[in-house]
Amino acid sequence: MSVRLMVLPAGEPGAIRVVSIPVDVEEQEAFRHATGIISEVEEENPDYAWLDIEDALEKHGYRVLEFVLGPALD
Repeated sequence: MSVRLMVLPAGEPGAIRVVSIPVDVEEQEAFRHATGIISEVEEENPDYAWLDIEDALEKHGYRVLEFVLGPALD
């Protein structure tokens, strides 16, 4: 069984996240579903942190994965 992945974009490269899509969520609906979860966290807690979003996503079956975006361009 292959893992289905989704990129959650961000304005800053360091804030980009990669998550696995739960088996019970259709690929076509995954981004809308995840952004809805994120919006709920933002509305409920204006002082939210990424960990709040990560916890909410994980409660719905998404898993945040480690990844390397690319080499630093210093």
